[in-house]
Amino acid sequence: MGESATRPGSLINTIYGAFVRRCGGWISIADLITLMAELDVDAPAVRSAISRLKKRGTLVQERRTGTGYRLGDAMGPVFDEGDRRIFGNLEPAALADGWVVAVFSVPESERAHRHQLRSRLTWLGFGKASPGVWVAPGRLLDDARSTLTRVGLSDYVHLFAGDYAAFSDLHTAVSEWWDFKAIEDQYAEFTATYGPLAEALATGPPVGPDPAFRVYVPMLTEWRRLPYLDPGLPTELLPDDWNAVDARRVFQALHKHLAPSSLDHVHLVTGLPVED
Repeated sequence: MGESATRPGSLINTIYGAFVRRCGGWISIADLITLMAELDVDAPAVRSAISRLKKRGTLVQERRTGTGYRLGDAMGPVFDEGDRRIFGNLEPAALADGWVVAVFSVPESERAHRHQLRSRLTWLGFGKASPGVWVAPGRLLDDARSTLTRVGLSDYVHLFAGDYAAFSDLHTAVSEWWDFKAIEDQYAEFTATYGPLAEALATGPPVGPDPAFRVYVPMLTEWRRLPYLDPGLPTELLPDDWNAVDARRVFQALHKHLAPSSLDHVHLVTGLPVED
C-alpha cells in the first residue's frame, strides 16, 4: 500500500481517531510512544511526527498526569467527517439522489488557492468534468459545504445540486471524470493484503488485544484513504467487475473482529477510561 499511509503521522492520526477520542481525548507522550513501538515506530520518529502535527494544529500539548497531547479544537469536525466517510454508509449512492456540482474560478494572483481547491475536491471524492467544474454524488453536498467553509475556500466556489439532463452517456462521462483504474488498483491491493486475514478470523479463535491492535491500526490507516478516493458512485455507472464491494467486505469483517480488542489494548496500556 502507499507509503504515506504508514508514516508515523498517519498512524498517530489513526490512534487518535479510533481510540484516544473515546478515552477522554488526551494521551501521554509516554503511552503514545509505547503504542507506536508496537507498530515498529521508534521514539524519535514519534516525537518528530508529533512536532509536525503540532505545527499543523492537529495536536495541542497539555499537561495532565504527565505531558501529553489532545486534538486541536478545530479537529473535532474533521474527525467526525472522517467517521462518516469511513464507518458510515458504505453502499453506493442512488442515481435518483442526483449530483453536486462545484464551479470555481480562482484569479491567477491566487493560484495557490486553485491548487488547494483541486486537492480538497479530489479528497472529498469529486471528479473533474472540466478544469473549473467538478462533480460528485449528491450525498456529498453537506460534507463539501462544511469542509470548504472550514478550510477557507468557500469564497472561490459555487455549489449546485441537481440531476443530469443531457447530452452525453452518463456511464461514459463518469469514467472520464474519475480514474477508475487507480481506484480499483487501491482496492485490489487492500483486498490482496488483508483478505486472507479476514477469512482466517471468520473461522478462527478471537484475537487478543495486543495482536489485534498491531494489525488493526495499520489496516485502518490504509483503509481510511479509500472512501475519499472512491466517491461511492451509483452502481449503474460503475464497471461490471467493480472490486470495491469485496474490499468493503474485508474491511467490515476486520473492523468487526479487531476494533473492540484493539480498544481494550489501548485501555490496558494507558489506563484511560473508555467512554460510551
